[in-house]
Amino acid sequence: MTGNNDKSCYNKNNDDHDRLDLDAPRWDQSHYIGRLKHFFTSANPLNIFYPDAVLESSKKLIHAYKSGNEPPNTTVEELWKAKSIYDSAFHPETGEKMIMIGRMSAQAPCNMAIIGCMLTFHKSTPAVLFWQWINQSFNAVVNYTNRSGKSPSFRELFMPYFFATTGAVTTAIGLNSIAHRASSLAGRLIPFAAVAAANCINIPMMRQKELSKGILVKDREGTLIGYSKARIY
Repeated sequence: MTGNNDKSCYNKNNDDHDRLDLDAPRWDQSHYIGRLKHFFTSANPLNIFYPDAVLESSKKLIHAYKSGNEPPNTTVEELWKAKSIYDSAFHPETGEKMIMIGRMSAQAPCNMAIIGCMLTFHKSTPAVLFWQWINQSFNAVVNYTNRSGKSPSFRELFMPYFFATTGAVTTAIGLNSIAHRASSLAGRLIPFAAVAAANCINIPMMRQKELSKGILVKDREGTLIGYSKARIY
């Protein structure tokens, strides 16, 4: 069905196997091009410009299709379009509307702006402190927005943020003092080293719950089975 974008998906007499599986990726993930298309669709920056009315409309269509109550003459292309918009704005597990700057569609423009500022304003200590703090605050919002399952506790959210920010600032200031005696190019590499150091702290700490306990596993009907560490890897 995915090869014919004009074909109607509305057929109450169709068997289940004739309908789209909207829980599966649109493109074959065993091939590089399929994975590339999937990534570009999920991280498309244009998705952040859709108003709430379009987001809610896409959500309504996806839920209607999954329950077999989609409007007549709904096409495959309309469904995939709604699916990409829906996935870009709503959390896959909780169904909550995600914070705009924490969505995958906001990653490219936000990171480009922050990285540009870190590369530009790297000579003074106050500027280094400020932009490393901004970057780690943004990472904290992204981690919270794309968390697995329910909202983390204050400790689970604050501790990775605190240590990642401390690690980034310490690395940046330490290297900054050395870079004053080096070339300008070396000075511009400091933000990279600081962010790398922060991520070495931030990611394991933010995901410590999944690493120690595992991730939620559900059956085909959506019933919770338990936690699995094997599914993480």
